[in-house]
Amino acid sequence: MGDAEYVLEMNHISKSFPGVKALDDVNIKVRPGTVHALMGENGAGKSTLMKCLFGIYIPDEGEVRLAGKPVHFDTTRQALDAGISMIPQESMPVPCRPVMENLWLGRIPVKKFGPFGLVDNKRMLEDTTSIFKSLNMEDIDPKTWVRNLSVSKRQLLEIAKAVSYNARVIIMDEPSSSLTENEVEHLFRIIRDLRSKGVSIIYISHKIEEILEISDEVTIMRDGRHVGTYSAKDLTMDMIISKMVGRDLTHRFPPRSNVPGEAVMKVEDLTSAETKSFKNISFELRKGEILGIGGLVGAKRTELVESIFGLRPIESGTITLDGKTAFITSPQNAISRKMALLTEERRATGIVPMLSVMENTILANLPRYVKRSGFLDDKRCLADTEKSIEQLRVKTPSVKTRIKDLSGGNQQKVLFARWLLTEPDILILDEPTRGIDVGAKYEIYSIIADLAANGKSIIMISSEMPELLGMSDRIMVMCEGRVTGIVDGKTTNQEAIMRLAAQFM
Repeated sequence: MGDAEYVLEMNHISKSFPGVKALDDVNIKVRPGTVHALMGENGAGKSTLMKCLFGIYIPDEGEVRLAGKPVHFDTTRQALDAGISMIPQESMPVPCRPVMENLWLGRIPVKKFGPFGLVDNKRMLEDTTSIFKSLNMEDIDPKTWVRNLSVSKRQLLEIAKAVSYNARVIIMDEPSSSLTENEVEHLFRIIRDLRSKGVSIIYISHKIEEILEISDEVTIMRDGRHVGTYSAKDLTMDMIISKMVGRDLTHRFPPRSNVPGEAVMKVEDLTSAETKSFKNISFELRKGEILGIGGLVGAKRTELVESIFGLRPIESGTITLDGKTAFITSPQNAISRKMALLTEERRATGIVPMLSVMENTILANLPRYVKRSGFLDDKRCLADTEKSIEQLRVKTPSVKTRIKDLSGGNQQKVLFARWLLTEPDILILDEPTRGIDVGAKYEIYSIIADLAANGKSIIMISSEMPELLGMSDRIMVMCEGRVTGIVDGKTTNQEAIMRLAAQFM
């Protein structure tokens, strides 16, 4: 690695796409054996900068130096060969192949048989087992298919894959977004071990508490520009937020004026038709109420709300809407009853990546835009989309931009806009601010608060305890498919929720 002060330097990096300058003269310098956090709002350019480093994008201007020497990567293979690996924000494994094949994809060991070669499964299993053991990930079976892994286990697999390259710089883009608290602690142990071995980590996250705990230095970006680099020990949460958004956010959550009224939905003894899912769930949702749902991974919160929305079969139990029994057998059925569901997995069950921002925005409400001729009313589609973009402050060059070219947080805002256009009375939000920065979170919270104040009823699943406590009128806690308690959001605390969340463990 040499005696260079920095293992990595990115100097005066600029990158433009049609209609937008994503990076404007950005600098970042990473010291050997340190954790260097990269922070900024969605659309600030963090992921774009790292893609320029990893050979996914070619910078328009600037230079990259490794251990003091200039380098240029046209492909990710070149970056990997130079000692840089990356854990992407959204993992895209091969679901119908074993874990160990996913780990060694592109470099699967082969044994020679004369002029032929066969996959060396024995060596691949040994190498996988060795890496998993070194990372305390022995609970993942190397032979199981990836589609059988939970979202969090898939994220841990991506971490193992990055480590397996023996890189000297590892980019971690939102590595903890799908992890439980225990898994985050596991991740931090891995990071500290790598740091002690001289590996440098570039850590992208919106979770400020994590940044302050694990980082040595923090670089903050805003609107594609470099705001500054600071020692983590000199920063506070308020300082980071102010530098990220360019304004002070004295309160993490907006004031709420909603007053919950009579029950608009009653769920009684609802049991899933799927094995090992939820059983005998009962609760009610009131008009103008924000009902939070808390619990640990495996609590079956997502399965519950997807069943209520008609995405999963129900074995027994009843759902009552405005005093009448509702038989909801499909999402179309739910939408017709003025319900909406914002799903947890943005890429898998949310966006249609090759369609435009406008097409994604109007997707759940197409009949509204069909003229008598059978064609879409483009003028009305455009007007509603532009109004939504302005309301949610979506950063996009144009309504015709493909949604896959937006940052993760802006994609989430478009999905939020999609469901708001259906004018739902009951809005179900599954991890609505996952992967969204603090500034955008506040905007989403404000919209949720306004909807509740106008009499809309909200069910909100969240794994972030401050979010549950800061936004919920009541909190229903689940554990292993059962309701363990329903508490008042204003009078409860984190410890009480955690006790309920772990009740059956």
